[in-house]
Amino acid sequence: MFNSLSGRLLILTTIFVMIAEVLIFVPSIARFREDYLNNRLERAQIASLALLADDMLDSDLETELLENAGVFNVVLRRDQIRQLVLSSDMPQTVTSTFDMRDDSALVLIRDAIARYVSAENEVIRVIGAPVRDAGLLIEITMETQPLRAAMIDYGFRILILSAVISIITASLLFVAMRALLLKPIKRVVMDMQNYAAAPEDARRIIVPSASVTELREAEDALQKLETDLTQALRQKERLAQLGSAVSKISHDLRNILTSAQLFTDRIEMSEDPTVKRMAPKLVGSITRAVHLCESTLAFGKAEEPSPTLTMLKLRELVEEVIEGEVLAIGDYDLSLHCAVPPAMMTRADPEQLYRVVANLMRNARQAMMASGQNGTITVDAREDATAWWIDVRDTGPGLPPKAREFLFTPFQGGARKGGSGLGLAISAELIRGHGGRLDLASTGPEGTCFTICLPKGDGTLPPRSTTFEGAVD
Repeated sequence: MFNSLSGRLLILTTIFVMIAEVLIFVPSIARFREDYLNNRLERAQIASLALLADDMLDSDLETELLENAGVFNVVLRRDQIRQLVLSSDMPQTVTSTFDMRDDSALVLIRDAIARYVSAENEVIRVIGAPVRDAGLLIEITMETQPLRAAMIDYGFRILILSAVISIITASLLFVAMRALLLKPIKRVVMDMQNYAAAPEDARRIIVPSASVTELREAEDALQKLETDLTQALRQKERLAQLGSAVSKISHDLRNILTSAQLFTDRIEMSEDPTVKRMAPKLVGSITRAVHLCESTLAFGKAEEPSPTLTMLKLRELVEEVIEGEVLAIGDYDLSLHCAVPPAMMTRADPEQLYRVVANLMRNARQAMMASGQNGTITVDAREDATAWWIDVRDTGPGLPPKAREFLFTPFQGGARKGGSGLGLAISAELIRGHGGRLDLASTGPEGTCFTICLPKGDGTLPPRSTTFEGAVD
């Protein structure tokens, strides 16, 4: 009960109402004391007027008048003459004097609190102005015990009333908050639990229905989150199924290519010049395909194989990639250039770096051919004290906005119709395995440039200079 939101709300509401009642109680008890003393002054004035009307009142009647007024003595000042009208014996001397004619609110509150706290019975003098201008002032002496008893009784009644008000207010607020807030919150929690039981079921996604603005915003955000999560889970399931199928295909394809490798060994022994020139490229292509199948099988186990880093001549690797792309271009008017320095050496896994450069050049070629544009694809490289930099640049149409938004995301970052975006995702993963990163350096109507950064030394990467969000560390 006390750990629940409703229980704490009920307790806090009661406490706050009681605090408010205490703040009201202090000035009200001061007002009660002021009214009590003024009432005694009025009674004393009435008693004194009765005596002034008939000077022959006996002592018993005078005592009765004083008892009814609740005072010991009454002094009237009329026409500048101070006259003791009624008097009786006082049990003790006067200890304090209070003038009710010009006391401020703070003074009244201070005196009321002091009287409420003090349990000692005292005799005090009270001065006030007579009602209906019946003189200049009236002065009485009285005991404080009846005053304090009346104040305590008044305070007790105020306390009871405050408790009743706080309970009623807290109960009404509790019922209202339970209907307007607590029940909708419980409904949202139940919807979340229902969705968590089967997040793949789109029918369990919450339908916003709250009338409270803040809660409705929370429901809208939760609906979007659940929708995105359901779609992601479905895509993950499809990817898992696709990965299983690809692994099976790669397994069988690897066996077929292994057999093809055996036949290429005999082709290499041919004396035909053309066959001799083409056979090494065919062997290299088949070998690379076998490695790709093996990598795909490894990817099916949730990760790419670790790269085997060696020092290699980057220009030779790029030229080999270009030779394969030239065959795919055919008669299309598209130029491929290698601007890598001939003597430049790079530390990388030859097979994996070949796949990355080939993926980037293939994407550029397909994008330019699909748009019907002619132009150039250039690969150049440079190095500094911290890293090797490889740029794959084209003069194509640039990446569309969707491709920039989902860059390096499988099945979402395709730049052309029908593209899966797997090439960039795989390339980014391979470069990460080298401790480097793949950046989208620039894109636009003038062309696109991807930059590969491979670290030197301790592997610390230099800061990127690209302004795009499509960089992957």
